Amino acid sequence: MNPSGFLGEPYSVLVFGTPIVFLAAALVFKLPSIVSLWGDPLRRAVGGLLLLACGIFVLAAPPAVAWTNRVTGVPNLAAPLVYSFLVAFCGASLLLMIAWRGGLTGRSPGSAGSAKGRRAMRWVAVGHAGVIVALWVLFALADVPVERRRDLDTYYARTPFMRELIVLYLLAHTTSCVLTYRLVRNWIHTAGLDVWLRRGLRSLAVGYAANLVFDAAKGTAVLARWAGGDLDPLSTELAPVAACVAAVLIATGFVLPHAGQYLRARRQLRRARRRLGPLYDLLRTATGRGVPFSLRATPELRLIRRETFIRDALLQLARHFDEELRRRTYEAAVDLGHGARRAGALAAAVTIRDAIEARALSRDPSPHVTGHATDLLTDLLQGIEAVSQVLNHPDEIEAVRTLAAAPAESLHVYE
Repeated sequence: MNPSGFLGEPYSVLVFGTPIVFLAAALVFKLPSIVSLWGDPLRRAVGGLLLLACGIFVLAAPPAVAWTNRVTGVPNLAAPLVYSFLVAFCGASLLLMIAWRGGLTGRSPGSAGSAKGRRAMRWVAVGHAGVIVALWVLFALADVPVERRRDLDTYYARTPFMRELIVLYLLAHTTSCVLTYRLVRNWIHTAGLDVWLRRGLRSLAVGYAANLVFDAAKGTAVLARWAGGDLDPLSTELAPVAACVAAVLIATGFVLPHAGQYLRARRQLRRARRRLGPLYDLLRTATGRGVPFSLRATPELRLIRRETFIRDALLQLARHFDEELRRRTYEAAVDLGHGARRAGALAAAVTIRDAIEARALSRDPSPHVTGHATDLLTDLLQGIEAVSQVLNHPDEIEAVRTLAAAPAESLHVYE
């Protein structure tokens, strides 16, 4: 069955429109970081690469092919234009991967690295520029009067000069994709990569491998024409689908590391804010106020506001902190089998609860309160998350508090 014949224009819209949407979305997603870090050439290169890839599918769509040919008045001029964009995209991809990999060395991404790397980048740039020039020269020498919007490669497969043009762009595309794929695959196996970067690289690797399916389908159809056969659907149906899949995967590969790290950071911020919830609720109840809710506040701002509120509330309670009570509860927690960090958090929780009660009863500070309780307050401020988490275990707090309130000799009964 012929999908384009069966579905008509919707098939073209799906095959050419889907990658345009994905590539444009990836570019929009990356744009803020590109603009904010405009001095980073690699970020600009990623933006240019996505723009080039988007341009390929825009120009290669049959309606755009017809428009280009009609506006220029040259039949099939869209062909060398699209192929030039394709070769430029391949060269830019290869250059970007070499730069990211530190110039073919083990150095950090972002550095052109060794003389070998700089030499490789020069060869890539010159080679792809030479291919583009050759494509236009061959097109100028070829006789292609009949406009072909979808099957130009197979229709003119045996036409002098056009034949060489088709072979040249396919060879250049295949070579670039193989080299880029190898660089990406080698990078994937590097130790210590961020998990989201590794996932993005895997998507890129599969995307460039899908580009090789495009080349294989096109090349097989052209070879069939040379042999007198007809495998045109490989070129007109399979190859565009492979290119569509490749573009979606490549766009995903460029976005995934940034998106994954962004979502992970947001998740960590929300998790940290939730972990401070029990202590925040306790202090909000004690002080009768809390942090005003704001729909427009970012996760970072909400976390900062909650931390600030907790610290301010603890500062207000500082004059009621009982260092002796804290010492006894810490020893009691250790005697009950808790580790040092857990025991410290339990002791801090008991101390805070006692300070809240003393403040509520307008009780004078304990004689064991030392000045402004600077050391105790400093410890509490540094461990607010651990203190907040032990508040979820009131039974442990009560056990420690009860044991600490017992006569001193009973503290060692569990030894």
